[in-house]
Amino acid sequence: MTQHVTPENPLSTNQELAELRLPAPEETVVTSWKVACDGNDAAGLGHPRVWLAISAETGFVDCPYCDRRFVIDRDHAHGAH
Repeated sequence: MTQHVTPENPLSTNQELAELRLPAPEETVVTSWKVACDGNDAAGLGHPRVWLAISAETGFVDCPYCDRRFVIDRDHAHGAH
């Protein structure tokens, strides 16, 4: 049976719908609209460095490797947007 991806389908694989997102395991408040993440942690385990752009619409971006969420502090943000 083929499942159709729709906003009404709770088993959807459509990752763009905000209501289907799980909470981030860690949030970091930043003042720059572009951030780098390398998964830096106390154990020294990480991932390749990636540069991420925070969406002006949502105000956050999630790292595709470690799921860390970077949230913009709009009152103190600098750079583009």
